[in-house]
Amino acid sequence: MSSLFKNKHFIVALLVCPVLAIVAYVGTDLAVSEKPHAAVPGQSYMLASQSNCRYTSGLCKMENGDFNIQFRSENITAEHLTLSLSSAFPLQGVKLALVDSPDAGNGEIIEMTSQDNNAQQWTVTLPAPRSAQSQLRVVVSANDTLYIGETGTEFVRYETLFTDQQ
Repeated sequence: MSSLFKNKHFIVALLVCPVLAIVAYVGTDLAVSEKPHAAVPGQSYMLASQSNCRYTSGLCKMENGDFNIQFRSENITAEHLTLSLSSAFPLQGVKLALVDSPDAGNGEIIEMTSQDNNAQQWTVTLPAPRSAQSQLRVVVSANDTLYIGETGTEFVRYETLFTDQQ
Protein backbone atom coordinates (compact mmCIF):
# COMPACT_ATOMS: atom_id res chain seq x y z
CA MET A 1 0.00 0.00 0.00
CA SER A 2 2.85 2.40 0.79
CA SER A 3 4.28 1.86 -2.69
CA LEU A 4 1.03 3.16 -4.16
CA PHE A 5 1.57 6.59 -2.62
CA LYS A 6 5.12 6.71 -3.98
CA ASN A 7 3.84 6.44 -7.55
CA LYS A 8 3.91 9.94 -9.09
CA HIS A 9 1.08 9.13 -11.53
CA PHE A 10 -1.23 8.18 -8.68
CA ILE A 11 -0.38 11.38 -6.75
CA VAL A 12 -1.11 13.56 -9.81
CA ALA A 13 -4.40 11.73 -10.38
CA LEU A 14 -5.44 12.40 -6.75
CA LEU A 15 -4.82 16.11 -7.27
CA VAL A 16 -6.30 16.50 -10.76
CA CYS A 17 -9.43 14.33 -10.45
CA PRO A 18 -11.41 16.61 -8.06
CA VAL A 19 -10.59 19.66 -10.16
CA LEU A 20 -11.78 17.94 -13.35
CA ALA A 21 -14.99 16.83 -11.62
CA ILE A 22 -15.82 20.39 -10.56
CA VAL A 23 -15.01 21.79 -14.02
CA ALA A 24 -17.22 19.12 -15.66
CA TYR A 25 -20.10 19.84 -13.25
CA VAL A 26 -20.01 23.60 -13.87
CA GLY A 27 -19.49 23.18 -17.61
CA THR A 28 -22.44 20.81 -17.94
CA ASP A 29 -24.67 23.19 -15.99
CA LEU A 30 -23.71 26.11 -18.22
CA ALA A 31 -24.22 24.08 -21.38
CA VAL A 32 -27.62 22.51 -20.72
CA SER A 33 -29.44 24.63 -18.10
CA GLU A 34 -32.35 26.80 -19.12
CA LYS A 35 -31.47 30.47 -19.22
CA PRO A 36 -33.81 32.74 -17.22
CA HIS A 37 -35.81 35.20 -19.28
CA ALA A 38 -38.32 37.95 -18.55
CA ALA A 39 -42.02 37.24 -18.80
CA VAL A 40 -43.49 38.25 -22.15
CA PRO A 41 -46.80 40.16 -22.06
CA GLY A 42 -49.60 38.09 -23.54
CA GLN A 43 -47.99 34.77 -22.58
CA SER A 44 -48.94 32.44 -19.72
CA TYR A 45 -46.61 30.78 -17.24
CA MET A 46 -47.07 28.03 -14.67
CA LEU A 47 -46.76 28.72 -10.93
CA ALA A 48 -45.03 26.04 -8.88
CA SER A 49 -46.52 25.24 -5.46
CA GLN A 50 -43.94 25.24 -2.69
CA SER A 51 -43.70 22.59 0.02
CA ASN A 52 -45.77 24.52 2.59
CA CYS A 53 -48.84 24.01 0.36
CA ARG A 54 -48.79 20.27 1.16
CA TYR A 55 -49.03 20.65 4.95
CA THR A 56 -51.42 22.18 7.48
CA SER A 57 -49.33 25.35 7.64
CA GLY A 58 -52.01 27.98 6.98
CA LEU A 59 -49.79 29.32 4.16
CA CYS A 60 -49.17 28.41 0.54
CA LYS A 61 -46.50 30.03 -1.60
CA MET A 62 -46.55 29.70 -5.38
CA GLU A 63 -43.80 31.02 -7.61
CA ASN A 64 -42.26 31.21 -11.04
CA GLY A 65 -38.81 32.79 -10.98
CA ASP A 66 -39.00 36.18 -9.27
CA PHE A 67 -42.80 36.29 -9.44
CA ASN A 68 -44.42 34.85 -6.32
CA ILE A 69 -47.70 34.97 -4.44
CA GLN A 70 -48.63 33.68 -1.01
CA PHE A 71 -52.03 32.50 0.15
CA ARG A 72 -52.96 32.67 3.83
CA SER A 73 -55.93 30.86 5.31
CA GLU A 74 -57.66 33.54 7.38
CA ASN A 75 -60.73 31.63 8.53
CA ILE A 76 -62.29 28.25 7.84
CA THR A 77 -65.68 26.97 8.96
CA ALA A 78 -67.81 24.04 7.84
CA GLU A 79 -69.35 26.23 5.12
CA HIS A 80 -66.79 28.90 4.17
CA LEU A 81 -63.09 29.45 3.64
CA THR A 82 -61.57 32.93 3.68
CA LEU A 83 -58.25 33.31 1.90
CA SER A 84 -55.96 36.30 1.57
CA LEU A 85 -53.27 36.68 -1.03
CA SER A 86 -50.16 38.84 -0.90
CA SER A 87 -47.87 39.54 -3.83
CA ALA A 88 -44.53 41.27 -4.25
CA PHE A 89 -45.83 42.80 -7.50
CA PRO A 90 -49.04 44.72 -8.29
CA LEU A 91 -51.64 42.40 -9.79
CA GLN A 92 -54.30 43.21 -12.38
CA GLY A 93 -56.64 40.47 -11.17
CA VAL A 94 -56.90 37.10 -9.47
CA LYS A 95 -59.43 34.35 -10.18
CA LEU A 96 -59.84 31.10 -8.25
CA ALA A 97 -61.78 27.89 -8.60
CA LEU A 98 -62.16 25.24 -5.93
CA VAL A 99 -62.71 21.76 -7.38
CA ASP A 100 -63.42 18.50 -5.54
CA SER A 101 -60.65 16.46 -7.18
CA PRO A 102 -57.73 16.91 -9.60
CA ASP A 103 -59.73 15.11 -12.30
CA ALA A 104 -62.77 17.36 -11.91
CA GLY A 105 -63.59 19.93 -14.54
CA ASN A 106 -63.61 23.63 -13.83
CA GLY A 107 -65.39 24.67 -10.67
CA GLU A 108 -67.17 27.93 -10.07
CA ILE A 109 -64.78 30.77 -10.90
CA ILE A 110 -64.58 33.37 -8.15
CA GLU A 111 -62.72 36.67 -8.46
CA MET A 112 -60.65 37.98 -5.56
CA THR A 113 -61.02 41.61 -4.48
CA SER A 114 -58.10 43.96 -3.93
CA GLN A 115 -57.65 45.27 -0.39
CA ASP A 116 -55.15 48.07 -1.05
CA ASN A 117 -54.30 50.74 -3.61
CA ASN A 118 -51.15 48.91 -4.69
CA ALA A 119 -53.14 45.79 -5.74
CA GLN A 120 -50.76 43.59 -3.74
CA GLN A 121 -53.23 42.40 -1.04
CA TRP A 122 -56.31 40.43 -2.10
CA THR A 123 -59.06 38.50 -0.32
CA VAL A 124 -61.92 36.12 -1.12
CA THR A 125 -64.48 33.92 0.63
CA LEU A 126 -64.99 30.50 -0.96
CA PRO A 127 -67.09 27.48 -0.11
CA ALA A 128 -65.12 25.21 2.26
CA PRO A 129 -63.25 22.30 0.63
CA ARG A 130 -65.40 19.15 0.67
CA SER A 131 -62.64 16.54 0.65
CA ALA A 132 -58.94 15.99 1.18
CA GLN A 133 -58.55 15.75 -2.62
CA SER A 134 -59.93 19.27 -3.23
CA GLN A 135 -57.77 21.44 -5.45
CA LEU A 136 -57.40 25.22 -5.63
CA ARG A 137 -56.87 26.48 -9.17
CA VAL A 138 -55.47 29.97 -9.59
CA VAL A 139 -55.07 32.43 -12.46
CA VAL A 140 -53.20 35.65 -11.72
CA SER A 141 -52.80 38.54 -14.13
CA ALA A 142 -49.83 40.90 -13.77
CA ASN A 143 -48.31 43.19 -16.42
CA ASP A 144 -50.59 41.65 -19.09
CA THR A 145 -49.11 38.20 -18.33
CA LEU A 146 -51.06 35.24 -16.95
CA TYR A 147 -49.68 33.00 -14.20
CA ILE A 148 -51.55 29.71 -13.72
CA GLY A 149 -51.24 27.34 -10.78
CA GLU A 150 -52.92 24.50 -8.95
CA THR A 151 -52.43 23.19 -5.43
CA GLY A 152 -54.10 20.98 -2.87
CA THR A 153 -56.09 22.51 -0.02
CA GLU A 154 -54.24 20.87 2.87
CA PHE A 155 -52.70 24.23 3.79
CA VAL A 156 -56.05 25.88 4.64
CA ARG A 157 -56.05 24.31 8.11
CA TYR A 158 -53.41 25.60 10.50
CA GLU A 159 -52.48 22.79 12.85
CA THR A 160 -49.44 22.24 15.05
CA LEU A 161 -48.47 19.70 17.68
CA PHE A 162 -49.81 22.13 20.27
CA THR A 163 -53.23 22.25 18.55
CA ASP A 164 -53.83 18.55 19.30
CA GLN A 165 -53.03 18.89 23.00
CA GLN A 166 -55.62 21.59 23.72
